[in-house]
Amino acid sequence: MQTSKAVAKPSIFSKRNLLRGLMLSIALGTTAFAVAQQPAMPLASVLPVVDVYKSPQCGCCKLWAKHLEQAGFKVVLHDVSDVPATRKKLGMPEKFGSCHTATVGQYLVEGHVPASDIKRLLAEHPKATGLAVPGMVQGSPGMEGGKNESYDTLLVVADGTATVFNHHK
Repeated sequence: MQTSKAVAKPSIFSKRNLLRGLMLSIALGTTAFAVAQQPAMPLASVLPVVDVYKSPQCGCCKLWAKHLEQAGFKVVLHDVSDVPATRKKLGMPEKFGSCHTATVGQYLVEGHVPASDIKRLLAEHPKATGLAVPGMVQGSPGMEGGKNESYDTLLVVADGTATVFNHHK
């Protein structure tokens, strides 16, 4: 009579395989956690560059540009000696004027327009000249401090008229 010798089959639950699986899980979990901790913002390559035309002395324009950069835009500042002349040359009606005018894609942006409104404009792609927040409204991006005012972001069209694009409290 022959005695059979049992041949040990490798188990997927061996200590070695369990250790490998544990290490892989930790590595993947650490990577997923690190990715999740990154700020949620669109890729800069998706958003067009914002060219801002401003007076060399204007500080609030720089604060507005910082607001846009924090929202994922690449911003290029251009100091100009005559902002109203630049606004007119670009095609934004004077009645919507503020301290700076910007171009983003095919649109103009006048004044302290929130980055979220610009992103919405780019996503919806309406037939328009662009957006405007006329004047220098307290509480708008770049004009923080003091008593905040309610204001409207206007959608300006080619004939020089505008409708409310967004209301801010």
